[in-house]
Amino acid sequence: MDPADFPIRELLPGLLSSLQAHPRLVLEAPPGAGKTTQVPLALLDAPWRGDGRILMLEPRRVAARAAAGFMARQCGEAPGETVGYRIRFESKVSTRTRVEVVTEGILTRLVQDDPTLEGVAAIVFDEFHERHLAGDLGLALALDVQSQLRPDLRIVVMSATLDGAGLASFLDAPRLTSAGRSFPVNVAHFPARRDEAWNVQLRRCVAEAMEKHPGDLLVFLPGRREIDLAQAALTALPGDIAVLPLHGDLSVDQQSAALASDPAGRRRIVLATNVAESSVTLPGVRVVIDLGQAREPRYDPNSGFSRLETVAISQASADQRAGRAGRVAEGWAYRLWPQSQRLEPMRTPEIAQVELAGLALELAVWGSDALRFPDAPPVGALAAARELLRRLGALDDSHRITPFGRKLLALGTHPRLAAMLLAAPTPDAAALACDLAALVEARDPLRERSDALATRWQALAAFRAGRPPGAAHRGALAAIDAAARQWRRRLRCDASPPAQVPPHRLGDLLAHAFPDRIARQHPGDPRRYQLANGRMARLFDDSAVFGEPWLVVTELRFEARDSLLMRAAPVDEAGLARDFPDRFFEGDVVRWDAQSRALVSRRERRFDAITLGSRPAGRPDPAVAAQALTDAVGELGLDALPWTDALRQWRERVRCLREWMPELGLPDLSDAALLESRAQWLLPAFAGKTRLDALDEQALGEALKSGLDWSLRQRIDSLAPRRITVPSGQERPVSYALGSPPVLAVKLQELFGLADTPRVADGRVPVLLHLLSPGGKPLQVTQDLRSFWQATYPEVRKEMKGRYPRHPWPDDPWTATATHRAKPRGT
Repeated sequence: MDPADFPIRELLPGLLSSLQAHPRLVLEAPPGAGKTTQVPLALLDAPWRGDGRILMLEPRRVAARAAAGFMARQCGEAPGETVGYRIRFESKVSTRTRVEVVTEGILTRLVQDDPTLEGVAAIVFDEFHERHLAGDLGLALALDVQSQLRPDLRIVVMSATLDGAGLASFLDAPRLTSAGRSFPVNVAHFPARRDEAWNVQLRRCVAEAMEKHPGDLLVFLPGRREIDLAQAALTALPGDIAVLPLHGDLSVDQQSAALASDPAGRRRIVLATNVAESSVTLPGVRVVIDLGQAREPRYDPNSGFSRLETVAISQASADQRAGRAGRVAEGWAYRLWPQSQRLEPMRTPEIAQVELAGLALELAVWGSDALRFPDAPPVGALAAARELLRRLGALDDSHRITPFGRKLLALGTHPRLAAMLLAAPTPDAAALACDLAALVEARDPLRERSDALATRWQALAAFRAGRPPGAAHRGALAAIDAAARQWRRRLRCDASPPAQVPPHRLGDLLAHAFPDRIARQHPGDPRRYQLANGRMARLFDDSAVFGEPWLVVTELRFEARDSLLMRAAPVDEAGLARDFPDRFFEGDVVRWDAQSRALVSRRERRFDAITLGSRPAGRPDPAVAAQALTDAVGELGLDALPWTDALRQWRERVRCLREWMPELGLPDLSDAALLESRAQWLLPAFAGKTRLDALDEQALGEALKSGLDWSLRQRIDSLAPRRITVPSGQERPVSYALGSPPVLAVKLQELFGLADTPRVADGRVPVLLHLLSPGGKPLQVTQDLRSFWQATYPEVRKEMKGRYPRHPWPDDPWTATATHRAKPRGT
């Protein structure tokens, strides 16, 4: 397409004008509008740019390379001159480069390495609707740089399917929308037959579409495995056609072939993952066939593991995929799911459903958690990530980054793999670690299931020796071999990978990546393993690692009872003792025993949470016992303590005053706060005790009040009194509950002569009066006693006088004498 024909061209003057006046902008433009390739080039002419570079973030490597190539051709140049790109393990930039297309991880490194972003005039976030974690982090970092250091930095966020209004509000930015230019797309659902496999349904749909409609076909599938199955199913179709895959694991030449017209003029069927959903252009596509699925990472909070899952796409993705058929002429889109199936409107942000170790490490390096994310990272997932980083040695106990953590970050991969790569003691071990990093990151190259990681490495070694096993995919092994070479180059490792190693050598290295998943065989069940993090895992019935006393587990699948061990390697106990001496422990351990409701003291040998040996010990150390009882309350909850009604009410009085009179500075006595701070107030109270029930009510009360000095305790009693003296001369109790007014229950006759409702908290809060009959039954609930005497009392008097004749019911309650007694007999 001629650049002048892109619909976005009409919007470019307004875009430049907006960025002249405001440093942020949200741009919505549908697929085919030209935003990816025209906006960065237009920014080169902006007066505020000076000689600064334009960074454009592309979520996918295929799209980054393609976008840079298209823009370079517009400039009459090759990539690396005015327009260049940087992706993982590949870079085409020079000192002349002014538009640089980068993938998400590259942007994060650029910002972390130079927070001032010297020489960068603008950052463009393309296809932001994909909501990858690295994209959200990149935007949060860019906003922080802009607000703290570079108010002149321009930030443009672009997308085809996005809540533009919400994002513009979040960014406090103008919003521009391009109508785009596309042709009509006829959408139809292609039903599956009963019990029909999806690849058979796809073959029927492709055959029908090729017969009815012109042009090339683009088929959306969730991953490489499905692409391979579809390619096998479609190869035998009649006619002169080309069936081409398109996914991120292909070589540059293979990707280029899918993105270009067939040189022989044949019709093409392109089998693509959602890499083809946006940014890249496939010429000649008139038909889209969509399985309606994508492979996305999901975080399981119960197991703490992330894994790729095949999930239904969002409605926004379905619309965008269908739109690919209408880029050059009228098109057709076939959906291979029932029309009755409803999709979620938008894609769930990755930050809400993935493991966050990499993010936690980036935040530690940045030195602040106060970044503005479009969606904040979940608290639980972030805490789990920080615990993993602490195990790896990347964070200290205060969550500050360590020198080792900075080394991990510099490698630009998941902290687990970086820890393994840096732990290799020799060049030979480093070469083996590079193999393992490539294997762990890659999809499984084996055709048949095996839980032995050694089987995969042996297949890789056989591939290098020219004798790949028939049970493995040659293409997958070639990709793993290439990734391992890239890692060796990155580490400046000149050693060749070994041709043969004992399986435990793999485990010895992997233990540095998965210290929480080092596992020991259960002494009573050889198919179960206890992990260093305290969880349990079990083997497949036909496990290839059955019988190994120690394993390191690289992949687990959570199930209801135990995790299922998907992939592991044996590890040598002597190697663990050598590499992780601080993880081994021997000493007395005091624990709470729920059955006996007492402490149990044992001498234990452990590796992290794995018990290696245990025998009874003597009387526990008093300090250890007090800590164990305090920990037990953390597990059992505050109800395990000997609360009295008076003490519960004192706690509620403090909580209410904290809300009514914040200037007092009273402590937070909520359940969560008390449990969090139990080491400060409860631990001293357990000194010298070995049972929970040894703590009495008086000791608990003193512990709870220990943070308050005498004068503040007196103020609490004054401002939130336990009892109030009513006009009858009697003291009546006041009941307090956070979130509700204090309640004073009193017989109506005891309030004669009182005009206004009693108040607490220095007169700020009226009590809620429960006015009772002489028999103690409720007559009225009010916070306005004056209104009750005026409007309601006459009706109450009329009804109650006959029922309680021995009690006073004066016509004028304002002047009557208050009493708590009945009238004397005969009066």
